[in-house]
Amino acid sequence: MEYKNEVMPTTPERVQEMMKRGPDGPIFMVNLLKFKDKAEYQDGRETDLSGRDAYAIYGEAVTQILPKFGGRLFFAADTTFLALGQVEEFWDEVAIAVYPDRRAMLAMSSSEEWQAASVHRTAGLSGQLNIETVLQAGSKSQPWIEALLKEVG
Repeated sequence: MEYKNEVMPTTPERVQEMMKRGPDGPIFMVNLLKFKDKAEYQDGRETDLSGRDAYAIYGEAVTQILPKFGGRLFFAADTTFLALGQVEEFWDEVAIAVYPDRRAMLAMSSSEEWQAASVHRTAGLSGQLNIETVLQAGSKSQPWIEALLKEVG
């Protein structure tokens, strides 16, 4: 399996697919993140921030923006060990955000507030994989999942 880390969608087909309605119900967006050693801002500003530090600024902003679109941060953790499989480079962090549906995620990422915060995301990331996932039918009956689903509508 080959993979290509990206910071933004790079093909028109991917953008068109993202604009479709998507699955019914909540989506869990799995983010596999790879940080730059040193943040690089597109406007050329000087900084001593690491890529991880710049992304942390974005992450803090997004945790405040997500609820405005019915979402929330579900999970974030540093990666520590690859127990199975092989990759040339290991991701630095895994984050999972939950949204009521794909439309809510697109609305958030089109908002002025998200656009303003995303400069730190772009400055900090060398790449990422975003994987849209949905719950399997049986898992929705677990009490902690039921509580989470009530939060996101």
